[in-house]
Amino acid sequence: MVSCNAPGCSWEKATTDARGLSRHRATCRFYHNSKVLASQKRHERARQAAARTPGNLRLARQASTPGLTRPSQVSPIQNTERHLPKPIFFCTSSNRYKTRAGIRSGAASLEHLQQPSEQQQLEGNGSFDNASQADVLENPSMVYPSRRIPRPFEDALPAYEDANNLNIVDTPPAQHAPSKIRRVLLTLRDALQTNFNSYGLSRLYPRRPSFEPDKFVSSSLLSKTCPTIASEDDLPDISPPPYPFPNMTIYRLMSWMNSGSNKKSEVEVTRLVQKVMLADDFDSRHLDGFSVKKSLREMDGVPGKETQVNFPDDWREASVTINIPTKLRESEPIPFSVPGFHFRPLTQVIRSAFADIQGSAFHLSPFKRIWKDPLDSHQERIYDELYTSDSWLNAQEELQKLPKEPGCSLERVIAGLMFFSDATHLANFGTAKAWPLYMYFGNLTKYARSAPKSGACHLVGFLPSLPDRIKDILSALPRISKSGMAALQTHCRRELFHTCWDTLLDTDFLHSYRHGIVLKCADGVFRRVFPRIFTYSADYPEKVLIATMKDMGSCPCPRCLVPKSMFGYLGHFKDMRSRVCNVRFYVQANIVQAREYIYRWGNTVDGTKVGETLGKGSWVPVVNKFVEKLGGLGLDPFCMLVVDFMHECELGTWKALFTHLIRILYALPEGLQLVATLDSRFRQIPTFGNGVIRTFANNTSEMKKLAARDFEDMLQCAIPVFEGLFPGRHDVLVQSLLYRFAQWHALAKLRIHSESTLGFLDSTFTQLSRQLRRFCKFTCAAFGTTELPKEKAARQRRLTQCAAPFNASSESSGPRVKKFNLNTYKFHAMGDYTRTIKFFGTTDSFTTQIGELAHRALKLFYPLTSKLDTPAQLAKHEHRRRLLRRVAEAADRPASSHPTNSLATPDSLFKDHHYIATSRNNPVSLFAFLRENDGDPATKNFIPRLKDHILFRLKKLDVGHCDHTFTDEEHRQVIIPNNIVYSVQTMQVYYTTYDMRREYDTINPKTHGDVMVLSGESSPSHPYWYARVLGIYHVDTWLQGETERQNLEILHVRWLAPLMSHKSGIQRARLPKVAFVEESDYDAFGFLNPAQVIRGTHLIPTFVSGRGSSSLRHGTSLARPDGELDDWESYYVGIFVDRDMFLRYTDLGIGHPVALRRTVRDCCGLQAPAEAMDVDEGAGDGEDEDDGEDDGEDDGEDDDEQLVDVDLSDEESEDELEDDEVEEDPDDDGLEEDVEEEFDDLSF
Repeated sequence: MVSCNAPGCSWEKATTDARGLSRHRATCRFYHNSKVLASQKRHERARQAAARTPGNLRLARQASTPGLTRPSQVSPIQNTERHLPKPIFFCTSSNRYKTRAGIRSGAASLEHLQQPSEQQQLEGNGSFDNASQADVLENPSMVYPSRRIPRPFEDALPAYEDANNLNIVDTPPAQHAPSKIRRVLLTLRDALQTNFNSYGLSRLYPRRPSFEPDKFVSSSLLSKTCPTIASEDDLPDISPPPYPFPNMTIYRLMSWMNSGSNKKSEVEVTRLVQKVMLADDFDSRHLDGFSVKKSLREMDGVPGKETQVNFPDDWREASVTINIPTKLRESEPIPFSVPGFHFRPLTQVIRSAFADIQGSAFHLSPFKRIWKDPLDSHQERIYDELYTSDSWLNAQEELQKLPKEPGCSLERVIAGLMFFSDATHLANFGTAKAWPLYMYFGNLTKYARSAPKSGACHLVGFLPSLPDRIKDILSALPRISKSGMAALQTHCRRELFHTCWDTLLDTDFLHSYRHGIVLKCADGVFRRVFPRIFTYSADYPEKVLIATMKDMGSCPCPRCLVPKSMFGYLGHFKDMRSRVCNVRFYVQANIVQAREYIYRWGNTVDGTKVGETLGKGSWVPVVNKFVEKLGGLGLDPFCMLVVDFMHECELGTWKALFTHLIRILYALPEGLQLVATLDSRFRQIPTFGNGVIRTFANNTSEMKKLAARDFEDMLQCAIPVFEGLFPGRHDVLVQSLLYRFAQWHALAKLRIHSESTLGFLDSTFTQLSRQLRRFCKFTCAAFGTTELPKEKAARQRRLTQCAAPFNASSESSGPRVKKFNLNTYKFHAMGDYTRTIKFFGTTDSFTTQIGELAHRALKLFYPLTSKLDTPAQLAKHEHRRRLLRRVAEAADRPASSHPTNSLATPDSLFKDHHYIATSRNNPVSLFAFLRENDGDPATKNFIPRLKDHILFRLKKLDVGHCDHTFTDEEHRQVIIPNNIVYSVQTMQVYYTTYDMRREYDTINPKTHGDVMVLSGESSPSHPYWYARVLGIYHVDTWLQGETERQNLEILHVRWLAPLMSHKSGIQRARLPKVAFVEESDYDAFGFLNPAQVIRGTHLIPTFVSGRGSSSLRHGTSLARPDGELDDWESYYVGIFVDRDMFLRYTDLGIGHPVALRRTVRDCCGLQAPAEAMDVDEGAGDGEDEDDGEDDGEDDGEDDDEQLVDVDLSDEESEDELEDDEVEEDPDDDGLEEDVEEEFDDLSF
């Protein structure tokens, strides 16, 4: 039963539909009168409170509370080895409803004056709760302004970091333990630390650098290097254009042909005309007798001709031979040759890279990045690039300890190698595929490496696949079964992979790995460069190939020996300790003994004796070439197998969780209707940004043709979509689980980490793992879930393909039982992210997404081949494109020897806060505009409000004058020529991200009109205000009596306010919720200075609240797009829409303005530090505390929490999940290709 509750109104209805109540109140005069009366009373109370002397209750409380004073900071150098994380402050939404009719008042309602409940007192300051009665009475500054005017916002513009007054650090000699032979070891280190720049960042070089590509260090303070000497082996000189063609006309035409898209389009035709036909040196007579084949032969090089182009790093072809065991003691292994291994020598690729123009951007000296927080001056270590990571610093330290080469005094530096390999389909149909091997240089910033067109990707090989003809040999072996043949074929595939790497890791590479290469660097100085392999990015099937271990064996992790039976303890103390104590190490003696049993004594590769010899660890009898050749030189082949965020999280754990949530919906009564509701909600999610959140066009529950970015979008928007679809307590648990997953996803994908964010990531992982176990134990156990229709159809297709034509399938045609499987490697890998980031840098530096983007070039080359000997032809096209790029660089290379960083961002880029076109093509007459929209609440008092806004800006009043009322006489002083303003369609807002990059949001009133601004309250409970832009204008105006005309840019907006009754925040695991201010409030509509906009925001409808007209009368209005008649009753603020948005609700954004971070911190007061953020899940995540599970700390081996019991017999294995990603449905053929093709940009 619901009622109006307005004095004098007797309306009641036996329903729970809030929309019916909203429709009644929209026409109820009793309710309207009561709202007006209440607004007047609140306004009067606010005036009385504003007249009192302002206090400072918050500061008084802090000063009187012991233990809240931050300890004094040690000196920068003393505090660089181990920095304690700072306390983290979380921005959470207010739990009071910002009254729509009384948004300006200080005491919004009687509920605002109530004492906090016992639950709120237990929750503390973790979010923006109701102010108590004492707060309102003692701190009148908490009242809201009478006019909604945001605070001024000034973004932090990136600039070249300060490079003067550097601190020289004297490091004492290293102390060594005494030995029997007395030696005096003197270690000289000329350490260098730069000044802290405007962001508070500094670099600490363990050794003074001799070259710095970012111009961060003054040249006068660089280390003096040795004189230039003769090069051992210089690369051939590259002539400028038109080389290797006879004239510029043919050069330009062939350059156009071998670049861009291979399909005709408007862009390509325009490029042909502008780059070729309209060029000054274009001459049609040069095309007489022109032949494409002849020109291509000139590029490929004809032996004996002067135009032959040969590079030391050109492609080579070799045959790879493996030995097939015969299972007979008296027989020798059968050699099997696999031709067509195309590769480029790694050493020569390194030489070419340092001679390339991008070599000027290589970082040769590693350093630690230190952050001194401008808020409180505490210092932390920053993790971002590979060359600032512990792995590079340790490698550089070990390199300096090596004895120098005889007679060589050159500086020794590292070439950081990062590999990526992944098999990919080359076409949508057919079996054409390639297995490329890419190499990147960690010396180059990740922002350049992640750009597909930067030229930073070096294609160094095409790994061959095992040919089908090997089955002829295997089937001819005596006493071989079907399973034995499959095991032997898998063994041969592993042998082939490592034999290819045996060819790549040749003698020349091993010599350079041990002794270095003398190379001329970008500054003209010769140095001895030592290659070092740091990371190898691959999906799980290739990880097990590299690690020489079984696919999903008893110990499936390539980095540790934790058994699969312990994966259910995800996030426990014993789990984290086991990862550290059971690091995977190579058992070479066991491998050699097992191979002797196979090749000498005739044992089967999967036999019992071989398995017992290999022991625990899921090893396979294959010699690991990385260990054999580089293990003695310090390479750990298991540590280099870094986490794979795209495949393991977005296409792994999140996809598995989302799939099981759909299964639960199907298991509920009216499951089909619930799934249809979910699909409908996804389709109503508004888009955001330039492809950040795209339209969910198809039925999301079917998961057809979805790429990794689609699953990421689904995660970022899942909370409002799933809300209310599950019964009761299960819905609360699912909401908390989705929030924690999105929070962990945002933190794990940050492009720059501090010690505080890493501590935050650790605590979030602990909370997420607990939520996953609760979900498994409570929600999953409550429902009998079965296969999805898509899974059932895929299984039946596989059975049909595998079964003989005359054999009927013995399995039931009904759906199989499916359980949520937490015991998988992909869930286990979530616990390795913090350790990996500390050792190798952030995940965007080595994500497989970079390699997936590199596949695009191969797919562009493939249609140009004859489809015969595909790797050879792909290598030829790569050679052509590489040649043309080097020739073009030779034309642009500066004559001076001083290097220039070609990747630097111009100073003039995005210096302004925003951009609004000055076009006057769309003039708007104010009076005609008001006549056309007569009666629309959006235009009520339009001209007086506009003149108020103009006066406020022309008189340069600040937020302290928000209560000032302009008189009619002052309004008449505002001159607007002909009463005309000029409308503009879009606006671009530039902002500095948390990682100090400049980005922009496009504001379009029709599509992306929601913005966020700083709160204008003196003591805000929430740092931001939100508004929907209805119009973008600029106007010529001045005040009467003045001669200078000014052009003002103005936004017409509709304001939104946080809901009073909604509790939100990171500790509560709930998104902020806002709603439109009611039209009866004076500030429901207004004008905004574009310079106050921080950036666009993503508002997602609260679907459970439905639509209504409680804030604006029913009917069309300027405030409603596309002729809609009502609005969503409320919206969730999408704080997970990107990583920058998420960090704007904490105080952890390094690149965010200090004033903004201080506002966020002040909104929530003092918080617990990162280590103590494991808040009570009952209060924080909406969970009851008596759920039958002990949620205490895991501080010992005997855990009270039970291991998740998962029936693995009914659950697909991990490798089957991998197959399902590609072959579940005929419509999903080539999904891996779609994953690559759909990545139009990088979403780090």
